[in-house]
Amino acid sequence: MADVSHTRGATGAHPGVTETRGDIGAHPDVPEMRARYARVLGGRDVALLDGPIFLAGLFIALSPWILHYTTSQPGLVVHNVIMGIAIAGLALVFSATPTRTYGFSWALCLLGAWMVAAPWVVGSSPDRGVFLSLVIPGAITAVLGLVCAGAAMMAGRKRNRAIRSGQMNEPVRT
Repeated sequence: MADVSHTRGATGAHPGVTETRGDIGAHPDVPEMRARYARVLGGRDVALLDGPIFLAGLFIALSPWILHYTTSQPGLVVHNVIMGIAIAGLALVFSATPTRTYGFSWALCLLGAWMVAAPWVVGSSPDRGVFLSLVIPGAITAVLGLVCAGAAMMAGRKRNRAIRSGQMNEPVRT
């Protein structure tokens, strides 16, 4: 039977077993792997913001039951469930496919601004608890959306500069 272990002169108690070295620096595909890694993670300067955005959306969706205003503000109940699911869904999409979706960060800004105005537009004479339960998560969503959109714009500019300078295959430092 032929020895197909691809060892480099393995000697010792277990002939044919390769000792792991942990260094792939000499591998011929390392530059390509680094470039792909940089493309996939490009614009992920704000990866830690996906969690708070998701939690804000989850709170918005559940706030009518948390703060018990399902009977006093029935219009806001349906509104909050839809908007909360939309905000939490965007956060999940940003986490799953970051390079393709961070251009949609501006949508978070609009959704957050709408949540700040919603107590007066959708609701009817909201009390202080209803007001704060929509304005605070809405403002947080809008600010985090601005941060994500700004980071996406900066990463896009860096990527465009790298493409123009002919460094398409080199990793883009963000």
